[in-house]
Amino acid sequence: MPNLSEKKVERNVMEIPPDVQTKSRALPMARSMCWHCQSEVTGEYLCGQCVKVQPLSKELDYFACFQIPRRLNIDEQQLERTFYELSRTFHPDFYSTKDDAEQTISLGNSAFLNSAYRTLKDPIQRVEYLIRLEAGAVKDIRSSPPADLFEEILELQEDVESFRELAQQNDSPTYQQLREKLQQERMHLEQREGELESSLREKFTNWDRLLSEEAPSNQHREEKTKVLREMQEILSNRTYVRNIIADLTETIER
Repeated sequence: MPNLSEKKVERNVMEIPPDVQTKSRALPMARSMCWHCQSEVTGEYLCGQCVKVQPLSKELDYFACFQIPRRLNIDEQQLERTFYELSRTFHPDFYSTKDDAEQTISLGNSAFLNSAYRTLKDPIQRVEYLIRLEAGAVKDIRSSPPADLFEEILELQEDVESFRELAQQNDSPTYQQLREKLQQERMHLEQREGELESSLREKFTNWDRLLSEEAPSNQHREEKTKVLREMQEILSNRTYVRNIIADLTETIER
C-alpha cells in the first residue's frame, strides 16, 4: 500500500475531482470556522464556501476517522474503500499548486489518515490502539511470560547459555543435541504464539458483543474493563513469546 504522503507527483497540476469537492463527511474538524473565509464548518473536509481543505481535529481517533465503532472485528474491505475515498480528498498531490497553508493541512491530514489505516488494518495494532483509547492514556504493552511457561522458560534460558558456551565446539555431540532441543523449543513456542492469537480473537468477539449492548450498567462497564485487561495480558504474553522466539532463532542460526 503506497504511503500517501510519499507518493511522487506525476503531473505539475492536479485538480481536486468534482465529486470530492461536493462530497462531505461529518468528521470532527480542528475548528468550527473555516481558517480561510471564516464560514461555519460543521464537519466537512472542505469548506462549503471557499472549498479550502480543513484540518482534522487533534481529538479525532482512528476509528472515528473511518466512521466505524470501536469494534475489533471489522470489515477490512470497507476499511480499504474508505481509505481510498478519503485519500482522494487529502492527498498532497491535489494541493501541489495551492498556497502553503493548504499544502501543510493536506500533508497533516494525509499523514494522519495513513497512520490510522496502518493501525486499523492490522489486528494486533488495532487492539493495542483500542486499549490505549479505552484506558484514557497511552499505555505500552509490556512483555511478561505466560505463567504456565515460567519453569520451561527458565530451563530454556539455561540451555541457550550452554549452547552459546559450546559455540566453539559446534561439531561435538552435546552441541548438536542442544541445537536440536532448541529447535524443538522454538517450534513449541511458535505453536504457543498461535494459541495466544486465537485466544485474542475470542476476546475480540467478547468485546464487540459488549459494545453492541445498550444501556450499559456498572456490571457492563466492569465486564468491558475485564476484557480489556485480559486482552492486554494476552498481548503482553505474546510479546514475550515472540521475543524469545526471535532470540532463539538468532542463537540457533548464528
